[in-house]
Amino acid sequence: MSAPRFIAVFAFLPLFFLSSCSEAPSSEKKAEQAKPPEPVSGLTALYRMYSRARQWAPDAQVLRVRNIRLSDVKSEDGKSGAWEATFVSASTGRARTYTDSVVEAEGNLHQGVFAGPEESYSGPRGQESPFPINVLSVDSEKAYAAALKTGAEYARAHPKMPISFLLELTPKHNNPVWRVVWGESVGTSDYSVLIDGCTGDSLQILR
Repeated sequence: MSAPRFIAVFAFLPLFFLSSCSEAPSSEKKAEQAKPPEPVSGLTALYRMYSRARQWAPDAQVLRVRNIRLSDVKSEDGKSGAWEATFVSASTGRARTYTDSVVEAEGNLHQGVFAGPEESYSGPRGQESPFPINVLSVDSEKAYAAALKTGAEYARAHPKMPISFLLELTPKHNNPVWRVVWGESVGTSDYSVLIDGCTGDSLQILR
């Protein structure tokens, strides 16, 4: 190879490697965009919503958390495509409900965290009482596993029944409790298991 051609080849190599490197991030980005949305756990969504709620009211506490089933995102093992949480502020006497969804969906459900309108709040409503988020240590995945163990016989008999989740604090228990529900809602279900949100212990079966 003559000297001029030899120099030309080596002059081209850096441009080749730069071009190759610049294409990789673009390919990775396309792969991420093509990846279907995945469900998330209750505490993952709750902490994202709490971050926004703290901007609304620094003393915000959790009143209620529930999952929202989506037709486009399959719920699995304690995870859901969307969650809803209601927070209350004692200092302002207001309440506000937030949603966290992995996709845009029907029912005015937006991707990411979305804040609903404020409402008045004058104290505990019915059986529900607010609680600080830092007392929680059991995620919906662990609650589901514990409920599945307790309700193994019922679960085997109803393998295709949807699972719903409700987290709240009531006078019956000292800690916030996950209610793992076999069915679309508490009102339509004939079987659910209560799991302690701080210890993960199975507390009660409700029929």
